[in-house]
Amino acid sequence: MSSPAPDAAPVAPRWGVEVWLVLGISLGQSAIYSILSIADKLTRPQPLNQQTTTINNSVTPDRPWLDLSYQIAGIVFPVIPALLALYLLRLSGDRDAIGFDLRRPGFDLSRGVGAAALIGIPGLGLYFAARAFGFNTNVAPANLAENWWTVPVLAGLAVMNGVLEEVIMLGFLFARFVRLRWTPWSYVLTSAVIRGAYHLYQGFGGFVGNLIMGVVFGLLYLRWRRVGPLVVAHVILDLVSFIGYALLAPYTDLF
Repeated sequence: MSSPAPDAAPVAPRWGVEVWLVLGISLGQSAIYSILSIADKLTRPQPLNQQTTTINNSVTPDRPWLDLSYQIAGIVFPVIPALLALYLLRLSGDRDAIGFDLRRPGFDLSRGVGAAALIGIPGLGLYFAARAFGFNTNVAPANLAENWWTVPVLAGLAVMNGVLEEVIMLGFLFARFVRLRWTPWSYVLTSAVIRGAYHLYQGFGGFVGNLIMGVVFGLLYLRWRRVGPLVVAHVILDLVSFIGYALLAPYTDLF
């Protein structure tokens, strides 16, 4: 017997429980730690824009083989909550509805490139403005030691972020909020606020920029009904940020 359509299904407690559990082991947990991080930064003596937030750091730079092992683990394990979300969506009959598949690769790629440009260029301007006004830390997005595997690992981290965030924040949450009878704007804004919150560790510019990104991505998801293009867009944004920083940082003080 096929599962009932989300609009016709009764509101069951399990939908809310699933949301809390998936967020609790993934991005909701990250949001709490991010709030604690910004509280820490705000209570330090130096101004926020004189502090540096480092992302994607080496763990054992003096032992590259072990460092690579840590980086691989840091790519694999964060994806597991996204796999759990996909599994729960499959159990409820919502898996195919989110558009995380290879059925329309041309559509996903073209729309993803466009969405990345739509978000990336204004986002860079917002970051520098937030730093200039003292609302954001200096974000150093790629701080791995130089090894033959540095760029592939950064690419893997970009893919991991794109899959984890968009599958959960768009596909999973939206499917569950539909089951809970939420209105479209309610789940667009809720998802966007959570997205902004788990970037607060960067400063208030990171929060606002990702809040806006969340709203735009949420509206695009409602229009396209596919997570695929937004995963592509997110991966492109992180690739440019991580690899671009790693390549340019030694030669410029821009960052």
